[in-house]
Amino acid sequence: MASLAGVMAELEAAGSEKARKTYARHGAQEPIFGVSFADLGIMARGIKIDHPLAVALWDTRNHDARQLAAKIADPAQATTKLANQWARDCDSYMAVDAVVGMLGRSVHARALSDQWRDSQGEWVASLGWALAGFTAEDTDAWSAADLSALLVQIEAEIHTRPNRVRHEMNQALIMIALRDGELRRQAVATAHRVAPVMVDHRDTGCTTPEPTAYIERIFAHREKMAARRAVKDTG
Repeated sequence: MASLAGVMAELEAAGSEKARKTYARHGAQEPIFGVSFADLGIMARGIKIDHPLAVALWDTRNHDARQLAAKIADPAQATTKLANQWARDCDSYMAVDAVVGMLGRSVHARALSDQWRDSQGEWVASLGWALAGFTAEDTDAWSAADLSALLVQIEAEIHTRPNRVRHEMNQALIMIALRDGELRRQAVATAHRVAPVMVDHRDTGCTTPEPTAYIERIFAHREKMAARRAVKDTG
């Protein structure tokens, strides 16, 4: 069983100044070791799921430790108390992206999205919208009417919300379109009415995708993968 001290030493040894500067440019807050995503993945696969260690890593406040924590945390053990603590602690979009991957697989995902989407805090609201996008295709979490209502809210608010919240609302719009044909039609219509969505990505080279084209690319990719599976199944 991995120890907190041992994992922190491994993270520090794996860090690089180049990655640290890159993460800082993307908004990550110190302390940062600068561990690559590839190395984080290797470490996570070696540790597997270790929820107590994940909690301890998160509590160090180290950026890389928190990235690893989100990878090895157990969604089944993620209480709403823990979720709210981690949400309050998020201080960059990188932290949000890490946390949503874990909380999106918890039984609390929909309730947390409902709780956080209208928050005045940029990162908490971003997390709420990111959870909506992450779970949009889950029919147990959202009805079609629920998602239609989110599209109405996106159209009404996307241009007035904080910077990164706009990005996550745009992403949610895209994911809602993947649910079914009618929601795809509604989402594309909404995208046309709200375009363009302006998000400041600072000096990173990142962009916020134009929803209509992005939706079409996702469907084209899915159709291509389905065709490949069909050929394999009949081969």
